[in-house]
Amino acid sequence: MRVDPAFIAGLPKAELHVHHVGSASPRIVSELARRHPGTVPEDPEALRRFFEFRDFAHFIEVYLAVVDLVRTPEDVRVLTYEVAREMATEQSLRYAELTCTPYTSVRPHEDGVGMPIEAYTEALEDARVAAERDFGLVLRWIYDIPGESGLPAADATLDFALHHAGDGLIGFGLGGPEIGVPRPQFQPHFDAARAAGLRSVPHAGETTGPQTVWDALHLLGAERIGHGTSAAQDPALLEHLAATGVPLEVCPSSNLATRAVATLEEHPLPRFVEAGVTVAIASDDPPMFGTTLNREYELAADLLDLDEEGVRELARTSVRASFAPDDVRRSLLAAIDDHA
Repeated sequence: MRVDPAFIAGLPKAELHVHHVGSASPRIVSELARRHPGTVPEDPEALRRFFEFRDFAHFIEVYLAVVDLVRTPEDVRVLTYEVAREMATEQSLRYAELTCTPYTSVRPHEDGVGMPIEAYTEALEDARVAAERDFGLVLRWIYDIPGESGLPAADATLDFALHHAGDGLIGFGLGGPEIGVPRPQFQPHFDAARAAGLRSVPHAGETTGPQTVWDALHLLGAERIGHGTSAAQDPALLEHLAATGVPLEVCPSSNLATRAVATLEEHPLPRFVEAGVTVAIASDDPPMFGTTLNREYELAADLLDLDEEGVRELARTSVRASFAPDDVRRSLLAAIDDHA
């Protein structure tokens, strides 16, 4: 059943799986590229071609080129505030958990570029406070280990999370390539983060099999799974996810763009829902994949044959699966109920 895109566009929403740098629209990337000319095109049309991915490895290569544009505290502040503006004004977002990867901006680069973690955190927090004041958007952070950088990045990210956290930090994650980056090596880092009260939200099962999801659950104490696409291959895993209520953060366009699924028609979202798994619809790196959270809801509505009330329930599920403060949850659930 086709749902009017205008209904989805105006629906108050929460976003649980969206990357900080990966949320930069061509407008924002162009501004950063002008500040730091070099590997990333400034022209919006050239940027569109730049973001045409051959496979997941190519996506990581392009993503890291954009990451390299975030070099100063002002870059962090501008990026965060402008992303928040677009989330609130174009996507009707009221709450977002933004996955940030401080290691890639804080560590010294080959050319000496890099900022102190204190300055990075201050810039994030300044933008968070301004976004809530100016746009009514509540932001929280997940600090994310870039898996391709191995244990040194994990050690640094844990230190940032434990000793340099701003008020907005709520979670600890793991992203980047999965192939050749086994989850068990990060168990001590997640144990320490969880002991400090941070929530465990690793990526798993995007480009590898179901065992990666099992490892994230059993070894990393995952409370939500980023993607989890391959969980559909394991009936026992689907049963476990349904029984425990651990949500999957499902990003259809991302999975298609990175070739995690071959076609949209083959996406496992309907199988997840049929199995009783909790799913939170999300956008991952929306401008890079030529999508929006609104578009992801449209795709989900089509894949699941939803009416307006079904779409409302998708939005409610993301709120319930979030780590938002209770008052934010109550307010957002009420706004979803009232939306017509």
